[in-house]
Amino acid sequence: MTVIETAKAIAREAGAMIKSHMGSGFITETKSSSFDVVTEIDKASEQLIRQRLAEAYPDHAFLGEEESFAHTGQLQERLELAKSEPFVWIVDPIDGTNNYVQGIPGFTVSIALASYGELIAGVIYDPCRDDIFWAEKGKGAFLNGEPIQVSASESLGQSVVSTGFPSNTKMRQAVLDSLEGIAPQCRSIRSLGSAALHLAYVASGRLGAFWEYGLNAWDIAAGVLIIEEAGGKVSDTLGNSYSLTVKHVVGSNGRIHNAIMETLKPIGI
Repeated sequence: MTVIETAKAIAREAGAMIKSHMGSGFITETKSSSFDVVTEIDKASEQLIRQRLAEAYPDHAFLGEEESFAHTGQLQERLELAKSEPFVWIVDPIDGTNNYVQGIPGFTVSIALASYGELIAGVIYDPCRDDIFWAEKGKGAFLNGEPIQVSASESLGQSVVSTGFPSNTKMRQAVLDSLEGIAPQCRSIRSLGSAALHLAYVASGRLGAFWEYGLNAWDIAAGVLIIEEAGGKVSDTLGNSYSLTVKHVVGSNGRIHNAIMETLKPIGI
């Protein structure tokens, strides 16, 4: 089985497990703030994904959201180290945990593979819609087996764009500040509660662009590759190229990227 087929199968297995436990009274904890929650199912999903990947690729490294170092000052060091490793899986076991806790559709499993810091495979699975998005470097992007492309919108006025609301209060304020500039220019704005889902929707043309501050590699790695392979563009919010250490991200169809960037410039993050 190829790397991408393995990742797709694991994402589906984890997604089915997650969906089967909705409303089951799972334990909820907070991490960095009261806005940042984790359930026992997040941890079980990550354990399942880690185990399956270890069985298939015992020599590959693993970077998951629920690992202990992921919420300490060691995270940036770990991401820098990942740039020198031949294969690192970057996993968000449930992206959109707040949706999951509330019983709202719009949570995903996100699995990416990087080689020496370059993204080479990515899968995002939405178990509620049974939508699976994936891409391999140089091979295009797909949704449920069909090729996908970013939208053809030429302006913000023609585009529905999206953002999220980070758990960090400073980053949340940055999003609110940026909305003041972007909201008057675009057709409409959505906030679906999962960065990975936003990025997948940009790749498939459902959205024109997505931006958010204060994210981490597991939130966006798979979606970055899927957008790029669908013909779109990804950068940080200052216009620099994406790398695994980027925390403030813009993903778009490419045509409206500069308009988003110009609006975000005054924020200065």
